[in-house]
Amino acid sequence: MTNGFKMPNEMSEPLISRIRAGLIMMGSATKAELSQRLGISFPTISKFIAQMEKDGEITYTGDDDSSGGRRAKRYTYDPEYMLGLAIFMEKGDTTYSIFTCMGEVKEHGTKQSVLQQDVQLLSDLIETLIEKYPRLRSIAIGVPGAVNNGRIIHIPSYQSFHDYDLKGELESRFQIPVVIENDMNASVFGYASNFEIENESLVYLYFGQNGAGAGIMINGDVVRGSTFFSGEISFVPQYDELSFMQALRLEEGDIWNVLAGDKQTDAVARLIATFAAILNPRAVVFCDDEVDEALLARIAARSSTYIPKEHLPMLMLSNWRQDYLAGLQHLALNLMITDGC
Repeated sequence: MTNGFKMPNEMSEPLISRIRAGLIMMGSATKAELSQRLGISFPTISKFIAQMEKDGEITYTGDDDSSGGRRAKRYTYDPEYMLGLAIFMEKGDTTYSIFTCMGEVKEHGTKQSVLQQDVQLLSDLIETLIEKYPRLRSIAIGVPGAVNNGRIIHIPSYQSFHDYDLKGELESRFQIPVVIENDMNASVFGYASNFEIENESLVYLYFGQNGAGAGIMINGDVVRGSTFFSGEISFVPQYDELSFMQALRLEEGDIWNVLAGDKQTDAVARLIATFAAILNPRAVVFCDDEVDEALLARIAARSSTYIPKEHLPMLMLSNWRQDYLAGLQHLALNLMITDGC
């Protein structure tokens, strides 16, 4: 996971953030290597390295072999110095992961759904984890709804979280930087990070416990939209007066079963064709516990009746929960690197 985050911008981020990121990405480095890699003067690197070593953030690991002059000292970042917390909230449960800046998971667990309760239950969980891991320095939380700069602006069925500034509430209480992200935005980011995909256009579909949603990435950037409503595909109109969500429902009395029959397959195929015509993504990713290869083949064949086959995206399978958690971990890591202290 250590290569999954982006280097902080040279001009906008403090120098210590860039040095921190450089050490984590490189594994170990001398002052000269950091100076060359980051384009920061050797005296400046030396000043920050001395302070970081004093604070216990980095560790001196020995001297390099001599090339004729004084042997260079080599340093590594202490993976235990800062920890991150990733949480995603679903209808059935709440999953969390505590991890180091090197990607090592220290604790992974599942609790009762906080969405079915209230924000206090989420706060209690975080407080318990902070007490257990006092070096926790960043929190990333995924929610099945639209998010505008930390405020949840659309989350059907969970009124206690609707129009709620979750980021502000948690940062005020715990004094730790927090990022709140839509579940599918985190998932498409996690998928791209796991497979080291850069500058590509992808769509990640999930039909899940809270209705259909999509994470959209264009040329490597997650698209959130002007009102942060991008990816709410349940509202896409499809058949006369039917939305995509309505088209996926089975007949009265049946359980929610997203892709059971020809009507559902056609609805998804139309959605794929819509994405192809508007965004022309390289791939559309499906959750591997919702579809299989045979169903993907049916969707692809049906999609080609709406869009010429050569313009259709590849249809891929992936583990949604893993991608979701990986995306949140990367977001927390980026926050840790830039805001950690």
